[in-house]
Amino acid sequence: MGIKDQMEIKKLNTACGWLWIKQGNYLFKKSPVLLATLSLIAIAATIGVSSIPAVGEPLSAFLFPVIFSGLLWGCHALEHDEELELSHLFLGFRRNTQKLVMLGTFNLLGNYLILGVMKIAGGGALVDLMTSDTPDVDATVVVQAISGAGFAIVISLVLSVVFLMATQFAPMLVTFDNQSPVAALKASLLGTWRNLKPLSVYGIMMMLFMIVASLPLMLGWFILLPVMITSLYAAYRGIFPWPDESVVTVPSAPHPES
Repeated sequence: MGIKDQMEIKKLNTACGWLWIKQGNYLFKKSPVLLATLSLIAIAATIGVSSIPAVGEPLSAFLFPVIFSGLLWGCHALEHDEELELSHLFLGFRRNTQKLVMLGTFNLLGNYLILGVMKIAGGGALVDLMTSDTPDVDATVVVQAISGAGFAIVISLVLSVVFLMATQFAPMLVTFDNQSPVAALKASLLGTWRNLKPLSVYGIMMMLFMIVASLPLMLGWFILLPVMITSLYAAYRGIFPWPDESVVTVPSAPHPES
C-alpha cells in the first residue's frame, strides 16, 4: 500500500457511527470463524506476555500495536476480497515493526504520565491501589481512596479521553500510511476531534453491545471482539481515505459534511 503524499482527514456525518458497525459486520461475515480465532489468539498472546514477571507489562505494551497491526492486515485482506490467513497475524512483525514498537512505547509512557498526574493531583492512594499486586483489598480502603481523589479522577478522565483520541487510529496510520508514531498520534487526535459526533454514536452503540455480549457467560464476545476490530478499521477507512477508493469493497459511507 502506497504512502499518501498528503494526509486527508474527512469530517463525516453522525450516521457514520452506525454505518461503521454495519461495515465491520460486513467484513466479519466474510470469514467469521477464522477472524474470531485470530482475535482470540491476539488477546491470549497479549495477556500471556503481560503475565511474565517483571517485564511482562512493558513488553506487552511494546508488542500490542505489532500484534494489532496483523489483525488490521487481516481486515485489509477481507476488504479486498482476499482470503484471510493465519499469516496475517504476523505481518506486524515484518512491516513497520520498529515504528509500531515505538508507538507502543508512547502508549506505555502516556499511561504512566496519566497515573503520575493523577498522583500529583491528590489521587496517590488510589493510584497505589490501582498499581498494587495485592489481590484482596478492604472495601473501606477503596472507598476512602476514591472519595479523597475526586479532582484527580476528573483530571485523569480528561487526559484518558484525549489519550484515547490520539491512539485509537494511530496503529492504522503507522501500518497503512507509514506515518511516524508522533505523526500518527497527531493525525488520530485530529481525525477523532473532527468526527466526535459519529464516534460518539459508535461508542455508545458499542457499549450497549458489550452489555449484551457479556450475557450469558461472555459468549457474545466471540462475535463482538472481531466486529469491534473490523468496525474500527472501517472507521479509519472512512476518516482517512486512500487515493484509490475504487478498490474498496466495504459499502461506502455517507458524504462528508461541508
